[in-house]
Amino acid sequence: MIWIRSLAFNIAFHLWTALMCFALLWMLLLPRPQMVGVVKWYLRSVGWLERTLVGIRYEVRGRENLPDGPFLLAAKHQSAWETMKLHLLVKDPAIILKRELMWIPIWGWYAAKAKMIPVDRGAGGAAIKSLIRNSRPVRDEGRPIVIFPQGTRVAPGTYRPYRIGVGVLYESLGIPIVPMALNAGLYWPRHSFLKRPGTVVVEFLPPILPGQPRAEAMRDLEERLEAASDRLVTAAGGPPTLRPSQPEPAADKRTAPAVS
Repeated sequence: MIWIRSLAFNIAFHLWTALMCFALLWMLLLPRPQMVGVVKWYLRSVGWLERTLVGIRYEVRGRENLPDGPFLLAAKHQSAWETMKLHLLVKDPAIILKRELMWIPIWGWYAAKAKMIPVDRGAGGAAIKSLIRNSRPVRDEGRPIVIFPQGTRVAPGTYRPYRIGVGVLYESLGIPIVPMALNAGLYWPRHSFLKRPGTVVVEFLPPILPGQPRAEAMRDLEERLEAASDRLVTAAGGPPTLRPSQPEPAADKRTAPAVS
């Protein structure tokens, strides 16, 4: 049944998305805020497909931890699910993404119109300078900036070190970091055709206020975000994340439900 429902969802999702990409091209002529409003309508329609066809719902906790002004949203990245919910979770976010995504025909036009922040991950120090330069106008507009601290999707239970970009932005922009924990990878696994029914939990943690040394802020972010995400994952029956310094758990404790 999960396979059939996943097949129905994948067909509906890709057909609907392709149709909307072409049917909504007129949005590129709108002012940016109006275009973003139409994008949010599309994202809600995808949410309806998720609930109806595969039984994925979501719950949001900790909205009271979102500052009124600009902030860095350091989001755990486990699947494509959260990338399609960011505009519904926070107001008018600017998402830091790979520069190559901006080159995708049509989709890249929408991303550029929405003023996302592209970064060339292979450019070393120049990429960091470009990231800071492109993020400052977004901060001045009062918009939240979304960054995935590990730089890519990481499956639940898998450890990947945090990259320096979030710390550099924290230090350079002088705005708080709000960690965003979740367990979406249990229900919409990366690189998987199958989707599992259940309730994704998204939790905004108390902000890390500006002014701390960069290394201390990054250590605080990783410890809190990993602990909160592990709590959400294991509460839903998923595997805990083992750090390199942690011993392997006993064999009888390693069994966890499949996530694909």
